[in-house]
Amino acid sequence: MVGKAVSKADLTPMKRVCFVTTSPLIVNFFLVPHLLHLSQRYEVTLAVNVEEGAPLLPLPGVEVVSLPIRRRSSPLADFQALARLISLFSSRRFHLVHSFSPKAGLLTMVAGRICGVPRRIHTFTGQVWATMRGPRRFLVKAADRCTAKCATHILTDSRSQCEFLVAQRVVARERCRVLGEGSVTGVDTHRFQGNPDTRAAVRAELNIPKEAVVVLFLGRLKRDKGVLELSRAFASLASKQDLAHLLLVGPDEDALMPRITEQCSQHRDHVHALGYTFAPERYVAASDILALPSHREGFGSVIIEAAAAGVPAVASRIYGITDAVADGETGLLHKPGDWKDLAKQLNRLLADSDLRKQLGSRAQERALREFRQEHLVQLLAEFYNEILA
Repeated sequence: MVGKAVSKADLTPMKRVCFVTTSPLIVNFFLVPHLLHLSQRYEVTLAVNVEEGAPLLPLPGVEVVSLPIRRRSSPLADFQALARLISLFSSRRFHLVHSFSPKAGLLTMVAGRICGVPRRIHTFTGQVWATMRGPRRFLVKAADRCTAKCATHILTDSRSQCEFLVAQRVVARERCRVLGEGSVTGVDTHRFQGNPDTRAAVRAELNIPKEAVVVLFLGRLKRDKGVLELSRAFASLASKQDLAHLLLVGPDEDALMPRITEQCSQHRDHVHALGYTFAPERYVAASDILALPSHREGFGSVIIEAAAAGVPAVASRIYGITDAVADGETGLLHKPGDWKDLAKQLNRLLADSDLRKQLGSRAQERALREFRQEHLVQLLAEFYNEILA
């Protein structure tokens, strides 16, 4: 019996790549499509702190290594995580390592350079030092400079963020690259879409009237996400807009709910707070306006997820978000940190259903045209193929 001929390509071992980040939340929100797609071409390892936050979504074909990288500064824990990364990279001899999040980026790029990993990619998704002042800003910014210096390739998830990093002399212009029109993963347009049945079901679950106009915040409840400005703006509007409801979906990482409840005390029955969810698309479908009043943001992926469902955004006029929202066309921008301007822009959409529909329709067209997930996944795969060739 003659066996099947084996080509030389069949005998070539798959190249090994390793993704490194701090939290399963980052993996679940941004990296799962990339990991699953790339695992068909490469031996893919994911190093992540599995004890941080929510459980990981299933990742068939991907090896998961528990690596206790802490998001907050901890010199001893950081040194231990660096030592673990050096050990992992030395023993596995990856062809490429790719990091997401500031702490993971610094440790991964340093460990990768020490171990001689030939291709070291870091994706910048926003700068924590952008709103800092004084010595702390200097130190955290210096850490990003070190990350960039130790990397062989730099990606950012928006063009305006790339320009910011160049202007701040963190990255040289020729080393900064954006895939497509921006974002990390784009939007799953099959998952995020308007669904009348889902809309009705979620509103029934939360006791929100069918005729209500729902403002949605979707993400981590943190001060630098502008959540307190949002609750203050909503409190000022709720007395004038009887149909307005505020829906907060995401983990309360800064323990802000007592303060939010206090600010909205006269309208508590119009404020609905939920924790982390594996099904954000359900709450997008139930909403009419997305609010993202962040003080800093790399891109604002939730904006294009809402856009894919025809939901317009009211968001801060800051780098990153200005790539996700075309002001006056797909949403409205407000002055960052200004709750009165935020309230003004929210009120425009709360009071004008025709404007909501017009902006939502244009936002949906743009999301479908420029930010489809399969397109962004393919662009990263082509980038890998280019630098691993």
